[in-house]
Amino acid sequence: MSAQTDSRSARIIAWVGIALVAILSVLGAIWYGFSTDVQQRIWHDIVERPSGPMAFRFLLQPTMAFIAALHDGVNDARLGRSPYFWTILIDPTRRTDRLREGFLSTSRIIVLGLGMDAIYQYKVLNEFYPGEMVLVALLLAFIPYLLLRGPIARIARRWLAGKSTGPVS
Repeated sequence: MSAQTDSRSARIIAWVGIALVAILSVLGAIWYGFSTDVQQRIWHDIVERPSGPMAFRFLLQPTMAFIAALHDGVNDARLGRSPYFWTILIDPTRRTDRLREGFLSTSRIIVLGLGMDAIYQYKVLNEFYPGEMVLVALLLAFIPYLLLRGPIARIARRWLAGKSTGPVS
């Protein structure tokens, strides 16, 4: 498969992920609203999930996010780019492009997470909470990626700098 095909398929999956997140968020808001009871149920359900069925996804999704952050962080170090999260926070001219990179890197993980949470809700909760599904997928996939990419880039930058100044064989 060529890089152009990979890039195109990654973009399609990213758009599918963004569309699903948007649709599920709107459905969750319409069906359940934002009451205190809903917020308590959401956090109760989220706290209960790691000890229940399908708990492997609480390891799988962050691990996959780590792998994506590792790949992108090392690439950032090689290219001498500014830290990912910091750039998103303070540089509005590059914010959109950097967020797009993050979504391209994590979209498969987010879509997988939405699917796994849909199965979990069907099997365990016997109810469909679309907003909760989005929250869990983002907490397990995008947030770890967002938090890990910068530190990985810093470590890789130091490692690459030490490697380039080492003794020549």
